[in-house]
Amino acid sequence: MNDSETCLQELKDRALAFTKERDWEQFHSPKNLSMAISAEAAELMEHFLWQSPEQSREDAQSAKLRAKIEEELSDIFIFAIQFANMTGIDISAAIEAKMKRNGEKYPVEKAKGRSDKYTDL
Repeated sequence: MNDSETCLQELKDRALAFTKERDWEQFHSPKNLSMAISAEAAELMEHFLWQSPEQSREDAQSAKLRAKIEEELSDIFIFAIQFANMTGIDISAAIEAKMKRNGEKYPVEKAKGRSDKYTDL
């Protein structure tokens, strides 16, 4: 599998099947899944704690760390997909709507090259 050949629905179906096979749906409430996403994000962040931006870019490409950060990122996505499965969220539609709102809040002519919050542009 790779990004250019895999449909998001296929990932959602695989994650749901994995969960159903283990009878884990009983544990996958929005509360628990949101907390799992946060915990896995913290584990990803831990790999880069106290690094400069440059060092974090280097480490993200290093053979030593790459497998570990891929695992943490995968955990985040799997839990996010499970959250969408359990709440009936269409991820593609939600992302499309959010990108539209972001485009309105951060127009290119005001936001290009800036990291300011939209209220400060």
